[in-house]
Amino acid sequence: MVTKKLFLRFAKCETEKPIVYHLVKDHHLIINIFRAKVTPEEEGYLVLDVTGEEADIERGIEFVKTFDVTVDPVNKGVNWDSTRCTHCSNCTTHCPTHALHVENRQTMRVTFTEELCIECLACLKNCPFGICTSAF
Repeated sequence: MVTKKLFLRFAKCETEKPIVYHLVKDHHLIINIFRAKVTPEEEGYLVLDVTGEEADIERGIEFVKTFDVTVDPVNKGVNWDSTRCTHCSNCTTHCPTHALHVENRQTMRVTFTEELCIECLACLKNCPFGICTSAF
């Protein structure tokens, strides 16, 4: 079993189709949705983890591509600019997974571990300098 993080962007004509249902039922995948905005007659997106056998995931991705849906396995929804960060560490107390954390207490420098990020956007809401941004 493997897990892949995917970013799906839906054209407005595809938002009412049961695509995720078919990923679970027909492709035997476990879906964990982190964030979604899928509204009828509007463009939409899903940020999700897909867990299953590698071949099932690949078939699932190919299935999704038969619709007007863009699949990006490497797109990250949260971007942290380390060169602009003031390392105030305000974000670290609001990050539930410790994706943003202080690695060395002597330097107090904030570090971002992308793999831990669940894209809850707490960092966006709590950064006084707007260092964390969202692709959505």
